[in-house]
Amino acid sequence: MEFDLKQAPIGRYALRYLDVGAGTPVILIHGLAGDHTAWLAQIEALRQTYRVIAFDNRGAGGSTQLDEPVTTQDLARDTLQLMHHCGIDRGHVVGRSMGGAVAQHMALIAPERVISLTLCASFAQLDPLGRRVLLNMREALEWRMSWADHARHSVQNFVSAGFFNSYPERVAAIEQLLGGETRLPACYSRQNEACQQHDTLADLHRIHQPTLVMGGDSDPICSLTATRALGDGLPNARTEIFVQASHFFLMEQPEKFMRLLTQWLQTHDPV
Repeated sequence: MEFDLKQAPIGRYALRYLDVGAGTPVILIHGLAGDHTAWLAQIEALRQTYRVIAFDNRGAGGSTQLDEPVTTQDLARDTLQLMHHCGIDRGHVVGRSMGGAVAQHMALIAPERVISLTLCASFAQLDPLGRRVLLNMREALEWRMSWADHARHSVQNFVSAGFFNSYPERVAAIEQLLGGETRLPACYSRQNEACQQHDTLADLHRIHQPTLVMGGDSDPICSLTATRALGDGLPNARTEIFVQASHFFLMEQPEKFMRLLTQWLQTHDPV
């Protein structure tokens, strides 16, 4: 599928984004790896009912890439400015992994702009295992300076053992996707560090929007420890665990994920 991609001037940066469908806005924020194309299946499904905004974070995809420090709070401000650029006052915010960390800051900075949150394989604070896995993946890239090598060393962190062993062709496709990155490695390293520094645990009680927290029980990056800390800290959260699934549970169990997401959006849609 092909979409008309646009560029939004956001301060010193240009963010590549797409804006499709009509209805209540749904803003999709991708994770540390990849860009807006991580959401293609969801975009196609949601655009039938909602206005869908998906974009590349600064430092990823077709957006401005600079080797400079960045925080998840910076990325949240970018996203809020993109909403303003698109004329969107309020919307549902859906974030995966780092995107979920960004979404938390959006709700803290501008709660009136966020109708509901969906946090997929995300965290308020990484646990020691998650930090070690991210550090290892960053070091593999920095040592080899090859996205293909990085993907080969990292792919097993994203899917469960059962999926890895049972679907070699699908695992190979994920590895090829990860290995096909074109971004500056320095931008990945900067955002990897942003994830490791992200800590909203003490502020979760201030996020009152209805929040759907989803996690995989075999995820070493956002473990059950991190998932439960996130869900337990939010005053209005529901937590769904994907059994025998890992960080990419959206790809391992896509039907369940889409069912939960669409039901959640329908339940909390103000229209």
